[in-house]
Amino acid sequence: MSRTLVLNATYEPLGVVSDRRDSGTILHYASGEVSLPSVIRLNKFVRIPYRHSVPLSRRAIFARDGGLCVYCGKSATSIDHVIPRSRGGGHNWENVVAACHRCNHAKADKPLKELGWRLRSLPREPVGAAWRILGTGRTESRWLPYLEPFGAAAATA
Repeated sequence: MSRTLVLNATYEPLGVVSDRRDSGTILHYASGEVSLPSVIRLNKFVRIPYRHSVPLSRRAIFARDGGLCVYCGKSATSIDHVIPRSRGGGHNWENVVAACHRCNHAKADKPLKELGWRLRSLPREPVGAAWRILGTGRTESRWLPYLEPFGAAAATA
């Protein structure tokens, strides 16, 4: 199924739409046909009254941390709470990170100070309109030039 990035008149990413009928990459109309675009821009500005924060999800955490373990830098396979929930840590952007299985298992419910470990990057909530799309984990390389000015550079670096 083809997916298309929808941009506001200001080039701000609004979302992703799909070809519902899955008819391939060609759209047919009364007087001809046209290739399905990967990016479309609205002619008129659409006001977004309330911007929701980026939902905390496994996929979004992996996108924020670049798919790498924040403890050792290897490929991440799980998520970990920096301050363990058993010790009062919350399930929020500032406390949840991507981790490899080895580090997550070794850390268990211990605080970082007890192990002498340090984070490679500080966890924080992602900002920017592009994160609504990046957090889904299903982006296309053709969209990156449109997403980078709105916060995608941090996720793709």
